[in-house]
Amino acid sequence: MSAALWALLFAAAAAVGQHVYTNADVENGARLYSASCATCHGPRGDAVRGVTLFGGSFRRATTDDEVARIILGGIPGTSMPPNKYSEVEAGMIVAYLRGAARGGVTTTAGDATRGRAVFTGKGKCTTCHSETSRMAPSLDDVGVVRRPLEIEQALVDPNADINIDYRFVRAVTKSGETITGRLLNQNSFSVQILDSKEQLRSLDKTELKTFAIKTTSEMPSYRGVLDSQEIADVVTYLITLRGRR
Repeated sequence: MSAALWALLFAAAAAVGQHVYTNADVENGARLYSASCATCHGPRGDAVRGVTLFGGSFRRATTDDEVARIILGGIPGTSMPPNKYSEVEAGMIVAYLRGAARGGVTTTAGDATRGRAVFTGKGKCTTCHSETSRMAPSLDDVGVVRRPLEIEQALVDPNADINIDYRFVRAVTKSGETITGRLLNQNSFSVQILDSKEQLRSLDKTELKTFAIKTTSEMPSYRGVLDSQEIADVVTYLITLRGRR
């Protein structure tokens, strides 16, 4: 979007109590909307009688803050329930609604049901992200701790942001044994890792020939493995995982 258009939108938004949003806000909001709001309101925001979310105006709210409060608190006496989003997430959904009303949203809409099927099937994500595995982080509440674009980045470029609690190491002992696994702890004298068989190993550093912490993620990139629709579906499914709320 050009600087001139952003300036025009900023002036218009300020005049009617709207916020100014980035493209990332709109894209995050699209994922959140697809994961939850679309269940009742539909992908085009018109599935509830008398409600047109992408029309640019609302019957019960004028400002963006008022729209966000409705998203969070619901509307008593109606089928609109409260939602467990943070204020930031509610703002992202508003950003998407505003962007859709202007016709400026191009984000691929995802489907949580399809995403779960890809997650458990083609993506083989449960191979590592399971209730029993300790080699990858739990995703039970990933929809709370990670924003949609962060989840998407983790799928296509896992090396961009490696979880410090899930760094992997390669050690070679002086006797020639090679040990790889997840780093649990280390100090000047020893290192503790969870090896590839998920067995706890404590290694004396004086007995190691080489020891290195890997700078790449063990998670594979899904770029080129899943198409853009499948990526959007998986992200939309993962957003629904909000277990600790």
